[in-house]
Amino acid sequence: MDLDLNERKRILGKVSHLVETKHFNPALRGANWSALIAERFDRILTASGPEQFEKEIQALVGELHTSHTGFFHKSGRAVPARHAINATFKACQIDGEQHWVFQDVHEGGTASLLGIEPGDVLLKINGQLIAPPVQPVFRMATQTEFTIRKRDGRFLSAPATTPKPISGKRPIAEPRPLSVSKLTPRIGYIKIRIFPGAVGIDLAADIDKAVAEIADCDRLIIDLRGNTGGGIGGMRMMSYLTPGKLPIGYSLTRRRAQNGFKREELTRFGKIPRHKIALPWLVIRYASAIVDQSICIVTEGLGPQKFHGRVVILVNEHSASAAEMLAAFAQENKLATIVGTKTAGRLLSGRAFHVGRGYMLGLPVAAYFTWSGALLEGTGIRPDVEANLTCSALQTGSDDQLKRAIEVVESL
Repeated sequence: MDLDLNERKRILGKVSHLVETKHFNPALRGANWSALIAERFDRILTASGPEQFEKEIQALVGELHTSHTGFFHKSGRAVPARHAINATFKACQIDGEQHWVFQDVHEGGTASLLGIEPGDVLLKINGQLIAPPVQPVFRMATQTEFTIRKRDGRFLSAPATTPKPISGKRPIAEPRPLSVSKLTPRIGYIKIRIFPGAVGIDLAADIDKAVAEIADCDRLIIDLRGNTGGGIGGMRMMSYLTPGKLPIGYSLTRRRAQNGFKREELTRFGKIPRHKIALPWLVIRYASAIVDQSICIVTEGLGPQKFHGRVVILVNEHSASAAEMLAAFAQENKLATIVGTKTAGRLLSGRAFHVGRGYMLGLPVAAYFTWSGALLEGTGIRPDVEANLTCSALQTGSDDQLKRAIEVVESL
């Protein structure tokens, strides 16, 4: 249903007010919010239909260039591929034309269930040609027709129903979070695709099982490529990288950052409960910190592991948020060698706000800093060992980044 002029003005007014009052820092990446509003005001109010109205406000808040910033309808009608079908893409030139080539295809996601593999080419969505620079977006809980050219040259045209979002405030589908294997008798391999859950109790338990499964390995590769982030469950993986308790980093709200703070005096979170029955206790203990979102994170002290000192973490340009927390902690404390390409630099803490007529505004309300004070938002993490995944490697099904990670971990 379209919106009349007054409704559009009300929604835009709420968006502007929330950016000014709730965003951690609208000028963090050099944006002038007042100037942006003035420049785009008429275009937003005269947009042709609700979907164009949504696109115009999304483009407006996108000019802030901060992570966890977006404008969307709770129906989830324009969701990025990494959230909707659990896949990422690389822009590649093939036979003189630009195409989107599947890069990370996460097990359990829509793309994976269709039989899509890294290196396959996305040609059409619902019969419409799609190519760079236009980003592939999808509607949640809707049947979608995919036209794919497989790596071997075969064409695949198949329908799939995109999943329902996990909540009205988060238009995200979750793949299988974790898998574990042994690449050789000495090299364990843990692939973490997402960090589901605010506290991450289930994921932490899965990490415990994974580490137990490769306990006799004296080397470990943690693959975070394409991991879009999530909750604090990654703290369990960080805790397995060091025997004792080490500070990981801290988050600050706008108010705390403006009023001053001492990182050592922030509320410390240093243990993921083993059972969900402990959640009420956790909420009571950390109530003020949960509301304020200014908190210090510390590893759990899980003791020595056979693979300590011989760990590689694989990342790429799609590794974001909580995945970057893990990689930054390991790099800062020299607990692992980071291999791959520079990460996304999306490391703020977000919250969604209702702005009317089913529309939501996502804003970063807190910033994350490493223990040394580094703000990774907009900069990302540079790997210790650069390893690119080329279009030609993708097209032949060769995972050159994983091969390089194996070479590095074998040399440690």
